[in-house]
Amino acid sequence: MNAHHTLHETIPEASNPLGMAGIEFIEYVTNQPLALGQALEAMGFRAVARHRSREITLYRQGGMNLVLNAHPDDARVSATEGGGPVISAVGLRVRDARLAHQRCLDLGAWEVASHARAMELHIPAIHGPGGSRFYFVDRWQEFSIYDIDFTPIHDVDPRPPALAGMHYFGLVQYIGAGRSVDWITYYERLFGFELIPDEQRFGIMPKGTLMRSPCGSFLWQLVEPVPSLEDESLLNESLQRIGIGVPDVPAAVAALAARGVSFVDSAELHPEDRGALTRTVLGNVAFELVHQTA
Repeated sequence: MNAHHTLHETIPEASNPLGMAGIEFIEYVTNQPLALGQALEAMGFRAVARHRSREITLYRQGGMNLVLNAHPDDARVSATEGGGPVISAVGLRVRDARLAHQRCLDLGAWEVASHARAMELHIPAIHGPGGSRFYFVDRWQEFSIYDIDFTPIHDVDPRPPALAGMHYFGLVQYIGAGRSVDWITYYERLFGFELIPDEQRFGIMPKGTLMRSPCGSFLWQLVEPVPSLEDESLLNESLQRIGIGVPDVPAAVAALAARGVSFVDSAELHPEDRGALTRTVLGNVAFELVHQTA
Protein backbone atom coordinates (compact mmCIF):
# COMPACT_ATOMS: atom_id res chain seq x y z
CA MET A 1 0.00 0.00 0.00
CA ASN A 2 3.39 5.46 2.65
CA ALA A 3 1.55 8.26 3.77
CA HIS A 4 3.79 11.17 4.69
CA HIS A 5 0.75 12.94 6.07
CA THR A 6 -2.26 11.99 8.13
CA LEU A 7 -5.10 10.40 6.17
CA HIS A 8 -7.81 11.97 8.28
CA GLU A 9 -9.56 15.04 6.96
CA THR A 10 -12.86 16.70 7.75
CA ILE A 11 -15.36 14.59 5.83
CA PRO A 12 -18.68 16.11 4.70
CA GLU A 13 -21.71 14.18 5.98
CA ALA A 14 -22.97 13.46 2.45
CA SER A 15 -19.74 11.66 1.54
CA ASN A 16 -19.88 9.41 4.63
CA PRO A 17 -23.35 7.85 4.39
CA LEU A 18 -22.80 5.31 7.21
CA GLY A 19 -21.12 7.71 9.59
CA MET A 20 -18.04 5.47 9.36
CA ALA A 21 -15.34 6.19 11.94
CA GLY A 22 -12.61 3.60 11.37
CA ILE A 23 -11.88 -0.10 11.95
CA GLU A 24 -13.11 -1.58 15.23
CA PHE A 25 -11.66 -5.07 14.71
CA ILE A 26 -10.24 -7.51 12.19
CA GLU A 27 -10.98 -11.22 12.59
CA TYR A 28 -8.93 -14.26 11.64
CA VAL A 29 -10.45 -17.74 11.56
CA THR A 30 -8.08 -20.65 12.07
CA ASN A 31 -7.83 -24.22 13.30
CA GLN A 32 -4.28 -23.40 14.47
CA PRO A 33 -5.01 -20.93 17.31
CA LEU A 34 -1.79 -21.52 19.27
CA ALA A 35 0.47 -21.04 16.25
CA LEU A 36 -1.43 -17.95 15.07
CA GLY A 37 -1.46 -16.57 18.61
CA GLN A 38 2.33 -16.85 18.75
CA ALA A 39 2.62 -15.03 15.40
CA LEU A 40 0.36 -12.22 16.66
CA GLU A 41 2.32 -11.90 19.91
CA ALA A 42 5.55 -11.57 17.90
CA MET A 43 3.85 -8.64 16.13
CA GLY A 44 3.18 -6.99 19.49
CA PHE A 45 -0.42 -8.08 20.06
CA ARG A 46 -1.47 -9.39 23.49
CA ALA A 47 -4.36 -11.72 24.31
CA VAL A 48 -6.57 -9.60 26.60
CA ALA A 49 -9.96 -11.35 26.70
CA ARG A 50 -11.78 -14.57 25.80
CA HIS A 51 -15.32 -15.05 24.53
CA ARG A 52 -17.73 -16.32 27.17
CA SER A 53 -19.08 -19.27 25.15
CA ARG A 54 -16.90 -19.77 22.08
CA GLU A 55 -13.27 -20.44 21.26
CA ILE A 56 -12.58 -16.83 20.36
CA THR A 57 -9.76 -14.69 21.76
CA LEU A 58 -9.38 -10.92 21.60
CA TYR A 59 -5.85 -9.67 20.90
CA ARG A 60 -4.99 -5.99 21.22
CA GLN A 61 -2.25 -3.39 21.05
CA GLY A 62 -2.85 0.33 21.11
CA GLY A 63 -6.03 1.04 19.16
CA MET A 64 -5.93 -2.22 17.19
CA ASN A 65 -8.34 -5.04 18.10
CA LEU A 66 -7.70 -8.39 16.43
CA VAL A 67 -10.08 -11.33 16.98
CA LEU A 68 -8.83 -14.92 16.67
CA ASN A 69 -11.76 -17.27 16.01
CA ALA A 70 -11.03 -20.99 16.43
CA HIS A 71 -14.54 -22.12 17.34
CA PRO A 72 -15.05 -25.57 15.71
CA ASP A 73 -18.77 -25.00 15.04
CA ASP A 74 -18.03 -21.96 12.87
CA ALA A 75 -18.22 -23.06 9.23
CA ARG A 76 -15.51 -20.56 8.32
CA VAL A 77 -13.13 -22.25 10.78
CA SER A 78 -13.94 -25.71 9.39
CA ALA A 79 -13.28 -24.44 5.87
CA THR A 80 -9.66 -23.64 6.80
CA GLU A 81 -8.74 -27.31 7.26
CA GLY A 82 -5.62 -28.04 5.25
CA GLY A 83 -4.94 -24.32 4.84
CA GLY A 84 -3.66 -21.46 6.89
CA PRO A 85 -5.51 -18.77 8.86
CA VAL A 86 -7.83 -16.50 6.89
CA ILE A 87 -8.91 -12.90 7.43
CA SER A 88 -12.61 -13.57 7.80
CA ALA A 89 -14.21 -10.32 8.94
CA VAL A 90 -13.78 -6.59 9.47
CA GLY A 91 -15.75 -4.65 12.07
CA LEU A 92 -16.48 -1.12 10.88
CA ARG A 93 -17.26 1.65 13.33
CA VAL A 94 -20.44 3.45 12.26
CA ARG A 95 -22.81 6.02 13.72
CA ASP A 96 -25.80 3.64 13.94
CA ALA A 97 -25.22 -0.07 13.28
CA ARG A 98 -28.85 -0.94 12.55
CA LEU A 99 -29.32 1.91 10.06
CA ALA A 100 -25.97 1.22 8.36
CA HIS A 101 -26.88 -2.45 7.99
CA GLN A 102 -30.32 -1.67 6.57
CA ARG A 103 -28.91 0.84 4.09
CA CYS A 104 -26.50 -1.75 2.73
CA LEU A 105 -29.28 -4.34 2.43
CA ASP A 106 -31.43 -1.81 0.56
CA LEU A 107 -28.55 -1.36 -1.88
CA GLY A 108 -28.31 -5.10 -2.56
CA ALA A 109 -25.88 -6.43 0.07
CA TRP A 110 -26.42 -9.98 1.36
CA GLU A 111 -27.34 -10.29 5.01
CA VAL A 112 -25.45 -12.58 7.41
CA ALA A 113 -27.77 -14.50 9.72
CA SER A 114 -27.16 -13.87 13.42
CA HIS A 115 -25.89 -16.76 15.57
CA ALA A 116 -25.84 -14.80 18.81
CA ARG A 117 -26.95 -16.85 21.79
CA ALA A 118 -29.05 -15.73 24.74
CA MET A 119 -27.44 -12.79 26.58
CA GLU A 120 -24.96 -12.27 23.70
CA LEU A 121 -24.71 -9.15 21.59
CA HIS A 122 -26.09 -9.20 18.05
CA ILE A 123 -23.77 -7.35 15.67
CA PRO A 124 -25.38 -6.86 12.21
CA ALA A 125 -23.27 -7.95 9.24
CA ILE A 126 -23.25 -8.38 5.47
CA HIS A 127 -21.28 -10.74 3.25
CA GLY A 128 -17.93 -9.54 1.91
CA PRO A 129 -15.34 -11.05 -0.45
CA GLY A 130 -14.51 -14.75 -0.34
CA GLY A 131 -16.99 -15.64 2.39
CA SER A 132 -15.81 -12.84 4.68
CA ARG A 133 -18.12 -10.50 6.58
CA PHE A 134 -18.42 -6.80 7.28
CA TYR A 135 -19.80 -6.08 10.75
CA PHE A 136 -21.29 -2.73 11.78
CA VAL A 137 -20.32 -1.58 15.27
CA ASP A 138 -21.68 1.50 17.03
CA ARG A 139 -20.34 0.70 20.52
CA TRP A 140 -16.63 1.37 20.84
CA GLN A 141 -16.15 4.26 23.23
CA GLU A 142 -17.17 4.17 26.93
CA PHE A 143 -19.15 0.96 26.33
CA SER A 144 -17.83 -1.57 23.80
CA ILE A 145 -18.97 -4.83 22.23
CA TYR A 146 -16.33 -6.70 24.26
CA ASP A 147 -17.92 -5.68 27.57
CA ILE A 148 -20.80 -8.10 26.98
CA ASP A 149 -19.40 -11.11 25.13
CA PHE A 150 -15.83 -11.32 26.47
CA THR A 151 -14.21 -12.02 29.83
CA PRO A 152 -10.92 -10.19 30.55
CA ILE A 153 -7.85 -12.38 31.03
CA HIS A 154 -6.65 -12.10 34.63
CA ASP A 155 -3.53 -10.04 35.32
CA VAL A 156 -3.23 -8.81 31.72
CA ASP A 157 -3.23 -5.12 30.82
CA PRO A 158 -6.54 -4.69 28.93
CA ARG A 159 -5.02 -1.93 26.82
CA PRO A 160 -1.40 -2.82 26.04
CA PRO A 161 0.50 0.00 24.31
CA ALA A 162 1.23 -0.25 20.61
CA LEU A 163 4.69 -1.43 19.63
CA ALA A 164 6.58 1.27 17.65
CA GLY A 165 3.39 3.34 17.30
CA MET A 166 1.64 0.73 15.15
CA HIS A 167 -1.99 1.30 14.10
CA TYR A 168 -4.35 0.05 11.41
CA PHE A 169 -3.54 1.57 8.02
CA GLY A 170 -5.79 -0.57 5.83
CA LEU A 171 -6.38 -3.92 4.14
CA VAL A 172 -5.35 -5.58 0.90
CA GLN A 173 -8.02 -7.53 -0.97
CA TYR A 174 -7.25 -9.93 -3.80
CA ILE A 175 -9.91 -9.90 -6.51
CA GLY A 176 -10.59 -11.85 -9.68
CA ALA A 177 -9.19 -10.84 -13.06
CA GLY A 178 -11.16 -7.96 -14.56
CA ARG A 179 -13.17 -7.44 -11.36
CA SER A 180 -11.77 -4.06 -10.32
CA VAL A 181 -14.76 -2.07 -11.58
CA ASP A 182 -17.21 -4.36 -9.75
CA TRP A 183 -15.42 -4.00 -6.43
CA ILE A 184 -14.80 -0.27 -6.83
CA THR A 185 -18.54 0.17 -7.36
CA TYR A 186 -19.27 -2.03 -4.32
CA TYR A 187 -17.14 0.07 -1.95
CA GLU A 188 -18.23 3.40 -3.44
CA ARG A 189 -21.94 2.61 -3.37
CA LEU A 190 -22.29 0.77 -0.07
CA PHE A 191 -19.72 2.52 2.09
CA GLY A 192 -18.80 5.78 0.36
CA PHE A 193 -15.14 4.93 -0.35
CA GLU A 194 -13.35 7.11 -2.91
CA LEU A 195 -10.65 6.28 -5.44
CA ILE A 196 -7.12 7.54 -4.86
CA PRO A 197 -5.30 8.74 -8.02
CA ASP A 198 -2.84 6.23 -9.46
CA GLU A 199 0.07 8.64 -9.03
CA GLN A 200 -0.48 8.69 -5.25
CA ARG A 201 1.19 5.50 -4.07
CA PHE A 202 1.82 4.13 -0.58
CA GLY A 203 4.56 1.95 0.87
CA ILE A 204 6.55 -0.51 -1.23
CA MET A 205 3.72 -2.52 -2.83
CA PRO A 206 2.72 -0.32 -5.77
CA LYS A 207 0.31 -2.52 -7.71
CA GLY A 208 -3.46 -2.44 -7.34
CA THR A 209 -6.24 0.10 -7.00
CA LEU A 210 -6.33 2.21 -3.83
CA MET A 211 -9.47 3.55 -2.15
CA ARG A 212 -9.82 5.78 0.91
CA SER A 213 -12.49 5.19 3.54
CA PRO A 214 -15.16 7.91 3.83
CA CYS A 215 -13.89 8.76 7.33
CA GLY A 216 -10.38 9.23 5.92
CA SER A 217 -8.79 6.97 8.54
CA PHE A 218 -7.80 3.88 6.51
CA LEU A 219 -7.19 2.64 2.97
CA TRP A 220 -8.40 -0.32 0.94
CA GLN A 221 -6.28 -1.86 -1.81
CA LEU A 222 -7.77 -4.00 -4.59
CA VAL A 223 -5.26 -6.28 -6.34
CA GLU A 224 -5.82 -8.40 -9.43
CA PRO A 225 -3.20 -11.20 -9.21
CA VAL A 226 -1.18 -12.11 -12.29
CA PRO A 227 -1.64 -15.90 -12.74
CA SER A 228 1.81 -16.40 -14.19
CA LEU A 229 3.49 -14.67 -11.25
CA GLU A 230 1.33 -15.39 -8.23
CA ASP A 231 0.82 -18.48 -6.11
CA GLU A 232 -2.33 -20.16 -7.46
CA SER A 233 -3.74 -20.24 -3.91
CA LEU A 234 -3.94 -16.44 -3.94
CA LEU A 235 -6.09 -16.19 -7.04
CA ASN A 236 -9.38 -16.59 -5.16
CA GLU A 237 -11.07 -13.40 -4.02
CA SER A 238 -10.19 -12.80 -0.38
CA LEU A 239 -9.02 -10.35 2.25
CA GLN A 240 -5.32 -11.01 1.93
CA ARG A 241 -3.19 -8.79 4.17
CA ILE A 242 -3.37 -6.17 6.93
CA GLY A 243 -1.59 -2.85 6.46
CA ILE A 244 -0.13 -1.29 9.62
CA GLY A 245 0.88 2.36 9.79
CA VAL A 246 4.04 3.35 11.69
CA PRO A 247 5.76 6.73 12.15
CA ASP A 248 9.24 5.22 11.61
CA VAL A 249 9.51 2.09 9.44
CA PRO A 250 13.18 1.22 10.19
CA ALA A 251 12.54 1.53 13.92
CA ALA A 252 9.45 -0.68 13.68
CA VAL A 253 11.34 -3.26 11.59
CA ALA A 254 14.14 -3.34 14.19
CA ALA A 255 11.67 -3.72 17.07
CA LEU A 256 9.80 -6.54 15.35
CA ALA A 257 12.98 -8.28 14.16
CA ALA A 258 14.13 -8.37 17.80
CA ARG A 259 10.92 -10.29 18.54
CA GLY A 260 11.61 -12.87 15.83
CA VAL A 261 9.62 -11.37 12.94
CA SER A 262 11.28 -11.84 9.52
CA PHE A 263 10.89 -9.45 6.60
CA VAL A 264 11.01 -9.96 2.85
CA ASP A 265 14.40 -8.74 1.61
CA SER A 266 15.12 -9.33 -2.07
CA ALA A 267 16.27 -7.46 -5.16
CA GLU A 268 12.62 -6.59 -5.93
CA LEU A 269 11.36 -5.94 -2.42
CA HIS A 270 13.16 -4.97 0.77
CA PRO A 271 12.51 -2.88 3.92
CA GLU A 272 13.03 0.84 3.50
CA ASP A 273 11.79 4.15 4.94
CA ARG A 274 8.51 3.93 3.00
CA GLY A 275 7.50 0.42 4.06
CA ALA A 276 8.29 -3.24 4.69
CA LEU A 277 6.57 -6.59 4.30
CA THR A 278 6.80 -9.44 6.81
CA ARG A 279 7.48 -12.93 5.51
CA THR A 280 4.36 -15.05 5.26
CA VAL A 281 3.81 -17.48 8.13
CA LEU A 282 1.25 -20.28 8.54
CA GLY A 283 0.55 -20.17 4.79
CA ASN A 284 -1.38 -16.89 4.62
CA VAL A 285 -0.40 -14.48 7.40
CA ALA A 286 1.63 -11.39 6.50
CA PHE A 287 1.65 -7.76 7.61
CA GLU A 288 2.67 -4.73 5.59
CA LEU A 289 4.25 -1.80 7.41
CA VAL A 290 3.59 1.61 5.85
CA HIS A 291 5.08 4.96 6.81
CA GLN A 292 2.37 7.21 8.21
CA THR A 293 2.81 10.18 10.51
CA ALA A 294 0.60 10.10 13.57
